Amino acid sequence: MRWILAVVLLLAVGFFVGQRVPFVQNRVMDKAIAVQLTNRGHELLEQDALRALLCGTASPLPHPTRAKACVAVYAGGKFWIVDTGPGSWNRLALTGIDASRIGGIFLTHFHSDHIGDLGEFNLQTWAGGRPKPLRVFGPTGVERVVNGFQEAYALDTGYRTAHHSPEFMPPDKAEMLPVVMEDMQDGEQTVVLEEDGLRVLAFNVDHSPVKPAVGYRFEYLGRSVVISGDTAKSSSLEAAAKGADVLIHEAQANHIISRIGDLARQNERPRAATIMKDIVSYHTTPEQAAQSANEAGVELLVMYHLIPPPPIKMMERVFARGVDEIRDDGWLLADDGLLITLPADSDEIEISSR
Repeated sequence: MRWILAVVLLLAVGFFVGQRVPFVQNRVMDKAIAVQLTNRGHELLEQDALRALLCGTASPLPHPTRAKACVAVYAGGKFWIVDTGPGSWNRLALTGIDASRIGGIFLTHFHSDHIGDLGEFNLQTWAGGRPKPLRVFGPTGVERVVNGFQEAYALDTGYRTAHHSPEFMPPDKAEMLPVVMEDMQDGEQTVVLEEDGLRVLAFNVDHSPVKPAVGYRFEYLGRSVVISGDTAKSSSLEAAAKGADVLIHEAQANHIISRIGDLARQNERPRAATIMKDIVSYHTTPEQAAQSANEAGVELLVMYHLIPPPPIKMMERVFARGVDEIRDDGWLLADDGLLITLPADSDEIEISSR
C-alpha cells in the first residue's frame, strides 16, 4: 500500500514540477497548436450527405455557453450559413472548418440576434482565403444590413490589407454582395439558389411586426432540411416543410416567459416585465412546434433559438413540457455543436456532437 502512495505522490510531484519546466511547457503548447491548425472539419464537407450543424441555439436572453441563432448547412463541398447570431462564428470555428469553403449566408430577418456576427463571418472567411466576395441572401432590407456592416468594417479591412499586403488580403474579395430575394405571398415558395446539386427555397413566416421574415428549405442528394427562423406558428412553414427529413424550428416556452415576467414585476423590473409580455405573440411554443412537425410529416424536429435557453438539464424538461403528449418521438432540444447527418438517398438520420 505504501509503494502505491509513493508512486502516486511521485507522479503528482512530477506533474507539478513539469508544468513549470519550459521544455515541458513548449511540448504541450506545440501539441495544442498543432491540433488547432489541423483542418478537423474536412469530413463535414464530403459530398456524401446533407449535414446541418447548430452553431447557435440561444436567443437574446443570456446563456453562458450558447451562441445566438446560427445553423451551418454542408452541401456540395461548401458550407452555407443561416443567420449569424453573436458568438456563432467562434462556435463554428471551433469545429476546425476551412473558412475559405463558405458558399454564402442566408438571413431570415434582421433582428440583432440573427445578424450580429455578419461582420465576423465576412472578415474571418476573407482572412481564411475565401476566393471571392461573400454572397448574403435575404429578403428586402438585406442590402441595408450588408452595406452597414461593410461600412462598419471598412477601416479594419484597410488596416489588414496594409499590414498583410494586397496580394495576401485582396480588398476586392473582402466585400459582401447582398442578394435581395423577391417578395413572396404567404404560402409561396421561391427558389433562391441552385448550385452544385444544392437547391434552396425561401418562404414567408409570421414574425409580425417584423416583415419580411422568411425560412429556408435545403434540398441535396434526395434529403431535405427546413429552418424556420423566427416565427409564430406558421401554415406557410408547415407547407414548405412537407415531407422534409428534418425541421429545425425555433421554440419559446411561454410558461417560463410568463413566470419571468411575473418575477420581474415583483422585483421592480418593469422594462423586463414588458418585454416578456410583448414577445409571447410572435414566437412558437415547443408544443406548437411539435404540432407543425406533425402537420408537415417530418421525421425529426430539432428545436433551437430556445427562449429562454435552458441553463441546466432539469430546465430542459421544464422547457419541453407537453411535447411528448403531441409528438412522443422524433424530437429534441438542440445545443450548440449538434450535428445532423443525412446520408445520400437514404432515410437514415445520424445525430452526433462537434
